[in-house]
Amino acid sequence: MEHLTVRGLTLPVQLTLLLAQGRWRHPGDATMARVIPWFEDPLDFLTSAAQMERESRPMDMFADDPSYGLFREVRGSTRSTSVQLPWLDVEQAVLVAVNRMPGDDVALALDYRTDPLDPRVVGSDFWTNPRLCEWRTVAPAFSAFATDLGL
Repeated sequence: MEHLTVRGLTLPVQLTLLLAQGRWRHPGDATMARVIPWFEDPLDFLTSAAQMERESRPMDMFADDPSYGLFREVRGSTRSTSVQLPWLDVEQAVLVAVNRMPGDDVALALDYRTDPLDPRVVGSDFWTNPRLCEWRTVAPAFSAFATDLGL
């Protein structure tokens, strides 16, 4: 099986299989609301490594420009201490789902800081504090997230 990489990070084997089989797709808004009840905006799943690469690229801009600080995205390599939630280390993250509605600026990401083989899934929370994004854990591992979604 081919190992897919995005931004130099190897996608989890289970995600690679789901992509190859055409099974990494949105399970429906009702399922998403059950799995992530605090996430209010609709999402679109990114169904290829190329889409994940393209959608993840702007994180670099947010991390490099202090005027985008509300997104709480930084480069871990530029910090003297490890980056923890509610911040996202963009060098250790890949977006797997993004806002369905233009301008919502919400996403789900694989967060490789916990496990390079089965990273946790985090989501951008703009509802708890509308003035500042907080990245929150959605699932402790991608495999758990896929199971919760029925994939």
